[in-house]
Amino acid sequence: MFDLSLMGRLSFTHAAPSKPPLPPGRNRLGIAAERDAVLYVPSRVDPSVATPLMVMFHGAGGNPERVLPFLEEHAEREAFLLLAPHSTFPTWDLVIGGNGPDLEKLNAALAEVAARYRLDPEHLAFAGFSDGGSYALSIGLTNGTLVTHIVAFSAGFMSVFMPEGAPYVFIAHGLLDEQLPIDTSGRANAGKLKAAGYPVEYVEFNGPHAIQKPIVGLAVRYFLGWGEA
Repeated sequence: MFDLSLMGRLSFTHAAPSKPPLPPGRNRLGIAAERDAVLYVPSRVDPSVATPLMVMFHGAGGNPERVLPFLEEHAEREAFLLLAPHSTFPTWDLVIGGNGPDLEKLNAALAEVAARYRLDPEHLAFAGFSDGGSYALSIGLTNGTLVTHIVAFSAGFMSVFMPEGAPYVFIAHGLLDEQLPIDTSGRANAGKLKAAGYPVEYVEFNGPHAIQKPIVGLAVRYFLGWGEA
């Protein structure tokens, strides 16, 4: 039988929690001895209530600690779980050459979170910055019956061989992006997805290749329901 993981298909499925919840704040999940995933748990999460989850993929050369600060205050205020995986290599495997250990670690991280919290199947987002944004687009579109929302901050490309579902997509890109020019990345990605019939919210901002706090706020609002209006 053909291994669908080679195309980026996740094996994770929602399940009832079987472990105790984690304390508020940042928690390492213990899925890897090095470059472990980190889960931010807001103080108001009720394990018995279905809770939204956002997965945030860092940029090339980054780590969970680099991207968590942009979203933690939103997670705390809106009471959603925030998962930040750590790539096995300096950037995500798909960017280097194909799906492999990062997809396996993502499956394990999602399963560990689901074992401790009841997740809301209507609000599971894959988000990311730069290479992490490309990864979020690629894996999110490949798993669009599981992933409900995709958030791409200054992403470069999409690599999708087996798309499924129709997730909501939020794309933001800087007019002054010196690393990934907007015409060949943000605008091109948004145009292709709109042409394919995906619901897309596309935002351009007057700035460089960086995460912008006001744009993060728009993305969170989109994730939590505004994108479904």
